[in-house]
Amino acid sequence: MEALIFEKPYTLVLKEIQKPKIEKNEICLKMKAAAICGTDLRVYKGEKTKGIRKPSIIGHEFSGEVAEVGDKIIDFKIGDRVGVAPVISCGKCYCCLNDLENICINRMAIGYEFDGAFAEYIKIPSVAIESGNVFKLSDKVSFEEAALLEPLSCCINGHNKCKIKIKTDVLIIGAGPIGLMHLQLAKISGARVFTSEPNSKRRKIAESLGADILIDPQKEDLSKIIMENTNNQGVDVVIMVIGIDRMLNDLLTLIKKGGILNLFAGFQKESVSNIDPNLIHYNEINIIGSSAMKLRNYITAIKLIEENKINLKSLITDVYSLSEYEKAFSKALKNESIKIVFQD
Repeated sequence: MEALIFEKPYTLVLKEIQKPKIEKNEICLKMKAAAICGTDLRVYKGEKTKGIRKPSIIGHEFSGEVAEVGDKIIDFKIGDRVGVAPVISCGKCYCCLNDLENICINRMAIGYEFDGAFAEYIKIPSVAIESGNVFKLSDKVSFEEAALLEPLSCCINGHNKCKIKIKTDVLIIGAGPIGLMHLQLAKISGARVFTSEPNSKRRKIAESLGADILIDPQKEDLSKIIMENTNNQGVDVVIMVIGIDRMLNDLLTLIKKGGILNLFAGFQKESVSNIDPNLIHYNEINIIGSSAMKLRNYITAIKLIEENKINLKSLITDVYSLSEYEKAFSKALKNESIKIVFQD
C-alpha cells in the first residue's frame, strides 16, 4: 500500500509499504478521508515531538471503511463505515476516574504512538476498539465530514466549559477551522458572536456561518468595537483559538466581570505571558484551558451532523490524493485553505 512517511522535520516521503497485519482483536480500515490538522503541521515542522516516532505515519483526523476484521471482532464487519476518536485513554488514572479522560495521564493516540491515517490502510489497535473509540456512521454523515468529527468533538468539549447560552456575547479570536466550528456551536446555543480574523476569505466564511459582528484586527480597533457593542461591559466569553501569548492581557480587558477566557489553542513551548493579575482578581474573570475531547463529545458531534445543525462541508476547501501531498502540505503551511482533506 501507499503511505506517507514522516521521516524527520520537513521530510515526508510517499512510499510503498506492506499493508498492516491485524491481530484477532483488531480491524483494518480502508482510508476514505483524512484531514490535515494544525498539529500535523507542528509535527511536520518539528515543533511537536511528544509521542511522535520517526519514521512513522501521522494523521489523526480520519474516517474509513472496514476492510478486514480479526477473528474475535463481533461489533464490526467488512464494509462498515466508521469514524475513529484517535485519543485513547487508559480508564484507570486519576484523570480518567474524575471525568477528565481527555487529559488522561497515560493517553495514547493514533497518529502518534500508533501509525496514523495518511495511508491507504490503517490498523486500529485492540486498545482503541476495547475503549469504544470506533463509531459506526450512518449514511447521513459523509466520509469527509466524519474526518472532521475529531476536531469538532474537541470544540464541543471546550464549548461545554464556556457556559454559553441565549444572549451570551462571545468573541472568537481566529476564524480557521476551529474558530468556525466554535462559531457554529455558539450560534446553536443562542449567542451573539464577534469574530476577529485578519484573513478576508475566512471572515467571509464566518459571515456565511452566522457571525454577527466581523472584525479585521489589522485595520480595526478590536477593543473599541467590542465596547461599543456591549455598553462598555465587554463580552461574556472569549475563545482563543490561536496561540499568541502576547494577546492575553489585552483580551482580559475585553471580558465582562465574571466572564470566561478559554485558552483553546496550544501555545509554543515555553511561552510566557505578562498579565495584570488585578484584571482577574477584581473582575473575577475565569481563565480556563481546553484540551482534546471526551468520547461523549464525539457522539454529540455525530448527532449534530446527522441533524444538519453544523456545516462542516463549508470548511473543506481543498481535496487531494495522497500522491499530491507536497501540494497539500505547501498550501496548508501558507494558510491558504480552511481544511485540506486527503481522499480515497
